Amino acid sequence: MQDKRDLTIHFTDGTKLNIDFPKQADNEYAASIKLNEALVARQLIIEAEGALLLIPFENIKYIQAHPAPPRLPGYAIKAAKISE
Repeated sequence: MQDKRDLTIHFTDGTKLNIDFPKQADNEYAASIKLNEALVARQLIIEAEGALLLIPFENIKYIQAHPAPPRLPGYAIKAAKISE
């Protein structure tokens, strides 16, 4: 099981922030709850290198997370390919 996680946060101003972190939840259900909590709160709270980052969703264009959580909402599009 891979314990490394990566987030790339793309901001509305065109900048981006890359964050690497260890697995945060013990199972799929716990990870799903954490995702839902962040969506309800409309902000990301990240502790990185001893500092607190609080990122409001209003400043975010999109977030790329790797690996994708195995438990996604039923309306999620799965097995997609990105092309530009």
